[in-house]
Amino acid sequence: MLESKFEKYLRYFRLTAKSSSGGEMPLWRTPYRPSARDGHPPLVFVFNPGSRIGPQALANRMKTVMEGTREVWSGAYQADRGYGARASERDGYWDFTDAIPVLFSTLDRLQAGGPHATVWWRCGHGQWETLPDALDNPADHRAWSVRAEQRRVRRREAEEQHERQRALAAATERWAEKPPEELEPAPEVAPCERCKLPITGPAGEHDPFAPPEDGRHCPTCRTDLRQTQTLRGALFGRRPRGK
Repeated sequence: MLESKFEKYLRYFRLTAKSSSGGEMPLWRTPYRPSARDGHPPLVFVFNPGSRIGPQALANRMKTVMEGTREVWSGAYQADRGYGARASERDGYWDFTDAIPVLFSTLDRLQAGGPHATVWWRCGHGQWETLPDALDNPADHRAWSVRAEQRRVRRREAEEQHERQRALAAATERWAEKPPEELEPAPEVAPCERCKLPITGPAGEHDPFAPPEDGRHCPTCRTDLRQTQTLRGALFGRRPRGK
């Protein structure tokens, strides 16, 4: 029976031996270098349909082998229970550590394209692939790690955005509650002794011909007083000093 053969393969692949570092390693790896993928060595079935087996009969035979070996090539699904409360948010990956990849091909495909062409069908992938793609495990822990990191980045960005919004709202609230600053009153300007208006004169006006400030009169009054003195001098002249 095909299933019993796979059970023997699985028992052999699970045997361990001492490694050079003192730990344990799979026995079958002792003569081979470690690969970058998880799982046991693949088993390949090459069908030779010839002229007596049609496409439907070949498909039925491949399906029989695939269904009879599902337990050894499908791997174990590991659910990420820490992500998402709803079913639509749950995620996970397939662990192929104890799985045996099962590959199909046909003699006519290998003769036409060679082993490096797209002539390999791996159980569980659902399409013809090259050998490297067929041996790869695209749904394993690596892909899940990428998705988990993307979720961490999105969650961190959302938290940072929420913190910025919270800080902005708090600052806005503080500014809204802050009482308006009272303006210091402008210093009082002494009035002109003559006209009682400010000694600085009307706001925005500047008379360049006004006499210098005397601290008592506005520019207009200083000008008037100067003109009055000038006129008096012109009319009466300087009085002689008494002897």
